Amino acid sequence: MTTRPPTETGSMDPRTDTAKPASTEQEGRFGRTSMSGAKGRHVSVENLDAWYGDQHAVKSFNIEYEPNKVTAMIGPSGSGKSTMVRCINRMHEEIPGARVSGKIAIDGEDLYHASVDVTSVRHAAGMVFQKPNPFPTMSIFDNVAAGPRLTGMKGGGLKERVEKSLRGAALWDEVKDRLNQPGIGLSGGQQQRLCIARALAVEPEVILMDEPCSALDPIATLRIEELIDELKQRYTIVIVTHNMQQAARVADSTAFMLDGELIEVGPTERMFTKPNDDRTEQYVSGKFG
Repeated sequence: MTTRPPTETGSMDPRTDTAKPASTEQEGRFGRTSMSGAKGRHVSVENLDAWYGDQHAVKSFNIEYEPNKVTAMIGPSGSGKSTMVRCINRMHEEIPGARVSGKIAIDGEDLYHASVDVTSVRHAAGMVFQKPNPFPTMSIFDNVAAGPRLTGMKGGGLKERVEKSLRGAALWDEVKDRLNQPGIGLSGGQQQRLCIARALAVEPEVILMDEPCSALDPIATLRIEELIDELKQRYTIVIVTHNMQQAARVADSTAFMLDGELIEVGPTERMFTKPNDDRTEQYVSGKFG
C-alpha cells in the first residue's frame, strides 16, 4: 500500500472539490445496486501501520469487519481508534506527513490499489464525524444532494435519492416540508442525522462513525443508536466510542485498542464480561482510560 499526496485527492466539501467522478470500472467495483435491498460488505484490514510523521499511531493492525454487523472501537484517547477508522476511507492521507502501509479491502478489493480513485473509496466508506457538520451555506436538500451532484446526478433521480437518504436516516418526516431551509437550523440530533443522510446519499458500502453521539444530549443519542440498529440491516458499520454503555447497547463486536495496537476483539457481551486480556478488563471496568 502506498498513499497519494493530499494534492491528488478531493476534499469532502463539494464547494471546493475538484476531483473527477469515479470511473465506471470503479463504480462497478464498489457501487451498490439500491439503497433498500443492498447488504453490507466484508471489510478486512491486514498488517496495517499508520504514522503521523515519526509518530507510529497504528501498529500491525489486523481485523475483520463482518457484513451487517456493528463493530465498536474502544480504548483510551490517543490509542489509534480514529486513525484506524480514517484509514478505511483514506482520510488519514490528507494530513501532511501521514503515511500508511498494509492492506484494507472491501470484499477482497484493495482500497489502496493504484487503479482505485480516492473519490470512489470515499463513496464506498461514508464517514460521520464527532460533531455534526452540515454545510453551513446549504439547505437541507442541498446538504444531502451534494455528493450525488458530484457524480452528475440531477433532476428527478436526485430528488428521489435525497428522499431515500433522508428516510434512511429517519429524518424525512421531520424535514419534508422545509427542505429549502438551512441545514444548520436543525437541532443537534437532527443535524447528525442529516450528516448520516448525506453519507447514505452516495450509497456507501460501509458507514464509519467517529464518536457520533459525543456532542448530543441523551434523547438525541438514543435516536442515533436506534438508527444504527436499523442501518446495520443494509450496511457494515464501524463506530468509535468512549462510551462503554453505548458500545454494549449497539455493537455486535467490540475491539479494544491500546497504544496503537489491537489488544483483542470479540463478541461485545464477552468483551464486557469475560475478556481474554487483563488490560481489556481493566479498561472496560474503568480502572484506567
